[in-house]
Amino acid sequence: MDYSARDAIIRATEQAARNGASDGALDRESFSALLSRVDHGVGHSRDVDLLIRTGGEQRLSDFLLWECAYAELLFTRRMWPEFGPSDLREAVEEFQARERRFGAVPEAAAG
Repeated sequence: MDYSARDAIIRATEQAARNGASDGALDRESFSALLSRVDHGVGHSRDVDLLIRTGGEQRLSDFLLWECAYAELLFTRRMWPEFGPSDLREAVEEFQARERRFGAVPEAAAG
């Protein structure tokens, strides 16, 4: 588990600077790949679609901040050891019922 997203972003930024990315050649996709490589040892990671926070806490706690930019958040009071298959099923069903706009304004509010 990664509980140091701020440090991971700093490491990726330092790596980008060492690679000469200060000329504006770094975009979101390439930074995401760099962050994944520097922090997780893989060339590319996917953004988080659903973050489930157990134990009643309602915060990210410096967890995958970049990757959770457009994540749907679900908070439950159930503690992790008791969070079982039926809880996961309910969380996924709730996630599937949500309208994901990735930062866009809903049509009704835009008109």
